[in-house]
Amino acid sequence: MGSRRSLGRPFGWLWAAYAVSAYGSGLGFGALPLIAVLVLHAGPAEVSALSAVGPAVGALLALPLAPWVEFRRKRPVMVAADLVRCGAMASVPLAYACGVLGFGQLLAVSAVVAAAKIAFGAASGAYLKALVRPDDLLVANSRFESTNWSSIAVGPPLGGAAIGVFGPVVTVLADAGSYLLSALGLAAIRHREEPPPARDGGPAGPGSLLDGWRHLLGDPELRALYLNNLLVSGLIMATEPVLAVLLLRQLHFPAWQYGLAFAAPCLGGLIGSRLARRVVARRGRTWVFRTVGTLRVVWLIGLAFVPSGVVGLLTVMAVELAIIVHMSLFTPVLATYRLERTPTHLVARTLSAWSIGQQATTAVLTALGGLLATLTDPRTTLAVAGLLALATPLLLPRREPAPAPVPEPEPEPEPTREPAPINGVAGTPTSTPTP
Repeated sequence: MGSRRSLGRPFGWLWAAYAVSAYGSGLGFGALPLIAVLVLHAGPAEVSALSAVGPAVGALLALPLAPWVEFRRKRPVMVAADLVRCGAMASVPLAYACGVLGFGQLLAVSAVVAAAKIAFGAASGAYLKALVRPDDLLVANSRFESTNWSSIAVGPPLGGAAIGVFGPVVTVLADAGSYLLSALGLAAIRHREEPPPARDGGPAGPGSLLDGWRHLLGDPELRALYLNNLLVSGLIMATEPVLAVLLLRQLHFPAWQYGLAFAAPCLGGLIGSRLARRVVARRGRTWVFRTVGTLRVVWLIGLAFVPSGVVGLLTVMAVELAIIVHMSLFTPVLATYRLERTPTHLVARTLSAWSIGQQATTAVLTALGGLLATLTDPRTTLAVAGLLALATPLLLPRREPAPAPVPEPEPEPEPTREPAPINGVAGTPTSTPTP
C-alpha cells in the first residue's frame, strides 16, 4: 500500500524523534493540571488559569520567534526547542523534590513549553516540506497523526499507573527525558538542509509575523479553515481542565481511570489517520472538510451528561472515541492542504501565526470556561461548550478548495495564491511533528 512506502532515512529519523517525544508527552498527558489538583489542591479557576495563562504568555513569547525561525536553518531550531522544553519540564520534579514547587512555577513552565512548541512546529513544518516530495505530504502527516494518537492511547494509562506507584511528578520527568532523546534523534539526521530563504524585506521582528496572518486571511479557503479550527480546537481544549475537575473531584475518578478515559479512545486516532489518504482519494478533500469537519464537533456536548461510576467512564470513552476518529481523519488532510497553499518562504511565519492564534483562542476560551465553571458548575460549562461547537461547521469552506499548484516558483516577495505543498497537534494539538 502507498501509505507504507518508504519516505527515506532522513524522514525515518524525523519520525522516530517525533515518536519518542510524543510517547513521552503521552506519559505526561495532563501532568501539570493533575499536579495542580493533586499536589497543590487547585480549584477550577486555578486549573483553568494554568491551561490558559501559560499558553497565552507562550504565544506572546513566540511572536518575535516566528520571523527569526523563518530565516534560520530549521533542524537546529527544532533541536534547541526540544532542549528548552526538556529543561523547563525537568525543573518541576526538581522543585518538588526540594519542597519548593508552587503554582507560579507551573505557570512559567507552561508558558516556556508553549513558546518552544510554537517555534518547533514552525520549524518542523518547513523542514518536512523540504524533506519529502509533495505527493508524499499526506502520507507523512498521516504517520505523524497516527503516532500522536497511539502515544496518547498508551501513555496516559502507564502514566496513571506510574503516578500511583512513584508519585505525581514522575511522568513530568519522563516527558523531559523524551525531549532530550528527540533532540538527539534530530541531531542524527544527515540530510543536507538547504539554506533558509532570504529576508523578504525589513528586519525580522513581530511585524514580520503579520505576513503569516496576511496569507491565512487573504486566502478564502484557508481563512475559513483557520477560523473554524480556532474555535473547534479552542472549545475542545477549554473543556479539559473543567472535565478534570468534574471527573477527579466531583465524580471521584481515580487517576488511572482518568487516564484510561482519554487513552483507550485514542486508538480511534489510528483508524482515522490511516483512512485519511484513502478517503481523500475516494471522496475528495471537500467531503472531508465539510462532512468530517462537522462530525468532529457534534459529540462534545455529551460530556455534560457524564454520570459517576463505570457508566460515566464508558460515556467519556464513547464521546472521546467519536471525536478522535473524525479529528484524526480531518487533521492530516488540513495540515497537508495548508502546506500546499503556503509558499516556501512563508511557511514558518504561517504556521507560527496559525499556532499563536490557536493558543490565544484556546487561552481565552479556557479562561472563560474556568470563570463560568466557578460561577456555575462544570456541567453547565461543558454544555455551553458543546452547544457553541455545534455552530462551528458554519465556518467551514462552502466551495471546492482550489487545486494545489504544481511546483512552486523561487521565493519572491509577493506570495500569490500559487501554493507549494506543506503543513501540527493532534496538535494538538497538528500533523507536523509538534509533540
